Amino acid sequence: MNKEQLHRYISQSKGNESNICQIYVIKDGEVVYDDCWHGFKTEDSMNVNSVTKGIVSLLAGIALDKGCIKSVDQKVMDFYPDYTVKRGEKTIYDVTVRHLLTMTAPYKGKSEPWKKVCTSNDWTLTTLDYLGGRNGITGEFRYATLGIQILVGIIERATGEKCFDFANKYLFDPLGLPKRILHGDSSKEDQFDFFMNKNPRRPEWYSDPQGTVTAGWGICMSAKDMAVVGELILNGGIHGKKRIISEKYLHDMLKPHLKLGERMGFMNYGYLWYKPYDDRDVYAAIGDSGNIIYINKDENVSVGITGTFKPRIFDRVQFIEEKVLI
Repeated sequence: MNKEQLHRYISQSKGNESNICQIYVIKDGEVVYDDCWHGFKTEDSMNVNSVTKGIVSLLAGIALDKGCIKSVDQKVMDFYPDYTVKRGEKTIYDVTVRHLLTMTAPYKGKSEPWKKVCTSNDWTLTTLDYLGGRNGITGEFRYATLGIQILVGIIERATGEKCFDFANKYLFDPLGLPKRILHGDSSKEDQFDFFMNKNPRRPEWYSDPQGTVTAGWGICMSAKDMAVVGELILNGGIHGKKRIISEKYLHDMLKPHLKLGERMGFMNYGYLWYKPYDDRDVYAAIGDSGNIIYINKDENVSVGITGTFKPRIFDRVQFIEEKVLI
C-alpha cells in the first residue's frame, strides 16, 4: 500500500487496526513512513504497555555493559541484602537476573497480586514477596508483568540512580529522543485512566510512590521513539557514531532462549523480546493494544506503532508485513 491507501485503510477499519494512532518506519537509515490518526501528531506519546519490558531489557543491558550488574547469572538477592526473606522460603535465593529477563522466574500463587502491589508504598519490595515458592526453579515460562518490577529495582540498586534518570542519560538522550518524565500519581482511578484514556500523552513513565518506574507497562512513547530504538538494535547498538549498548548483549537479548506455546503464538523468547519466526531475523517488543517495536534485519527496517486501548490484538506483526511493508 502507498501512504494514501494505508491511511484510508486504517481510517475506515472496523477491526484490529481501528485503534492505531501512529506508524513510523525507518528503512536503511531513512524515514520512509510517518502517519497519524485520531488527532495524534508524530511527537505525541501513548502508554505502550508491555513494550516497556523491551525498554527495560535494554536498560539492564546497559547496566551490564557498565559493570553495575556483573552478569545475567547474578543472583537477585545480591541486590536486596536488606530484604527480609520469609521463613521457610529458599527458592528466592536461587533466582537470577536471567530468570527475570526470560520470564522463567518462579512466583507464588496462580495469579499476579495486582491490587496488593499497586496499592502499596513500594511496588518493587512488595513484588519481591511474590517471588519464589515451593516448586523451586523449574525453567518454566511464566508471563509475569509485575515480576519485572524487581528488575527495575535491580537497575536502581546496581547503578545508584533512579531508573528513569538512568534511561534518560544512557538511552533516550543519546538517541535524541525526549526525556521521560515521571507520571506522578498512582491512585486506583489514575491507573485506570492511564490504561483507558485515548488522548495523546506526554513522554511520561508511570511510577510508584517511591518514584520507581513501572517495569512491565507504563512507559509512554511515540511510534517514532520506538522506531528509533528499533534502529539502534538494527545498527548493533550504535547510534550515529556512538555506541549505546554492546552488540554482545543485543545478540543475547534477541536469540531464542525459550520456545513459547500456543497461547503465545509459538514464538521464540529472548530477554523480554520476541522472535516470531524460527527461520527469519524478525524481532519485536510487543505490548497490549497492538503497540509494537518491529525489527526486520533482512529488510533493514524498523517500525513503531502505537494504539489506544483495545484488547486481544495479536496480529500486529502480520499487519506490518502485509500492509505496511508492501
